[in-house]
Amino acid sequence: MKKRIALLLCTTMAIGMLSGCGGNNNANNTADGNSDDKKSGETQEISIWHDGDEAIMQVIQDQVNEELNGENITVKFEKKTGLTDQIKLYGNDSENGPDMYMYAHDSLGTFVEMGVLSPITDVVGEDAYQNMLPMTLEAGQYKGEQYLLPIYYETLLFMYNKDLWEGEVPNTTEELYEYMTAHTDTDAGTYALVNQHSTAYNVAPVINGFGGYIIDENAKPGLNNEKTKEAIEYNKKFADLEADGDYNTITTLFNEGKAAAIIGGPWLVSGIKDAGIDLGIKSLAEFELPNGNTLKPYSGVQGIGVMKHAAESKKDALEKVFTALADPKVGIALAEQSNCAPANQLSYEDEAVAENEMITAMKSTAEVAIPMPNIPEMSVMWGPAESLLAAVNKSGEDIDAAADQYQQEAETAIADMQ
Repeated sequence: MKKRIALLLCTTMAIGMLSGCGGNNNANNTADGNSDDKKSGETQEISIWHDGDEAIMQVIQDQVNEELNGENITVKFEKKTGLTDQIKLYGNDSENGPDMYMYAHDSLGTFVEMGVLSPITDVVGEDAYQNMLPMTLEAGQYKGEQYLLPIYYETLLFMYNKDLWEGEVPNTTEELYEYMTAHTDTDAGTYALVNQHSTAYNVAPVINGFGGYIIDENAKPGLNNEKTKEAIEYNKKFADLEADGDYNTITTLFNEGKAAAIIGGPWLVSGIKDAGIDLGIKSLAEFELPNGNTLKPYSGVQGIGVMKHAAESKKDALEKVFTALADPKVGIALAEQSNCAPANQLSYEDEAVAENEMITAMKSTAEVAIPMPNIPEMSVMWGPAESLLAAVNKSGEDIDAAADQYQQEAETAIADMQ
């Protein structure tokens, strides 16, 4: 997920702001602007652009087309590298652009401000998505409107090697710190826990849990907020016992058995399995901070939105597509075939989904997780936030002075966007 964030940031900066068939099916408009779908007997294809895992998209496509059997409607997912740029170019193009798109929710504000999206309520009633987890619905909202139908989501987890971890996993962060102190030998290069301790996404569970924030809903940076600074100071003592490394470094340490646990997400599972590790998982929501709150990680939600031109010309077909996408069977298929955590709460009534340790851990985390901010200004916050963390954790700089410095940098970057 962090890699997707970095890619979005680079793309956004490049365009001056900030996971089928691309052709339009030439549906004719009725006089009132609503969809006049394909004539009886003809199949109408709805194109959905994405930049995600093609195997996952295939699961969704197959399941939705099965649900649409008999409706003379099919959906076709088409992968587009650099989706932000592609939608910037073709989002309003009814001939060459998509009808819908699927991507991580943190890009939503950028797309809405481009003027290419319609709220999904323009084509489908709220009852269609009433069973979605509240956090996932929140992720798809922008300025009070629901723009995305959530499909699945990811959160950070506490992942541990059952063969290396001794005893029960603690329930408080202070107990975890005590375990780390007793089981870490930095000179030997062995660790109780590894984490990207100066990466903002990985420190967000502590910042959010302390009541701080990287940026608020009004696009105000919070790097010098008192609660944010308390969280960063608290994180530092854990950072001192964790390897100083990037994503690849800490992942290698865990997969090679040099670390008993890692803070990571479902994107790590395939490598962990290849390493032959007996993996245990615990929700970050099960770790209590000294203030009585739990760790509160960010969550990334994959959702589907609708292009404005399609909402105006293909409303009837899109309503059926959204209804099919919202069926709990889609979430069940994603969980069983791709190990994704469904956004639909009803999907968890399936026995196989309910017994999936990682998915149920993410569902527990979803009760406290905070959706990554989806405002365009978030894209320029990662740099200052991570510079602040590096200054404190790696260079030992004074927290107050560093926080003020990078708060100013963040404010300047946001002002430059406007």
